[in-house]
Amino acid sequence: MLSVAGCELDGSLTIVKLPEDLLALLREPSTCYLATSMADGSPQLTQTWVDTDGQHVLINTVQGHLKVRNIERDPRVALAISDPNKPSRYFQVRGRVLDVTTDGAAEHIEKLAQRYLGGPYPWYGGRGQTRLLITIEAEKISSTG
Repeated sequence: MLSVAGCELDGSLTIVKLPEDLLALLREPSTCYLATSMADGSPQLTQTWVDTDGQHVLINTVQGHLKVRNIERDPRVALAISDPNKPSRYFQVRGRVLDVTTDGAAEHIEKLAQRYLGGPYPWYGGRGQTRLLITIEAEKISSTG
């Protein structure tokens, strides 16, 4: 069964509210894949931790990573978020990056590490990295399972 939230007006996507069952998954250690577009238009996919502020999808990453460079060029993204207890149940979110900031990003990765690892963030790649917090606004949401 496939359900779709949101609608098209005059050919452009409208912003949609994140449904409660998606918000619940975003607050768990759910598997998430983030798709961005390479300069030649080909897709680039990254597994990542995911979160929400209650209105947007949040991704934490490191400055200089390929997905960040892709987002700087083209803010359109897609995500697949699956239920850790039932992987065939997932949400697809298509949207646009609203903001990329360092503000609160280091603290945010520590919060995510507690959720995903059950302890402090191990700082893969060293503490000298600049953490970034990416805020994504959903334009279309679908789900299955």
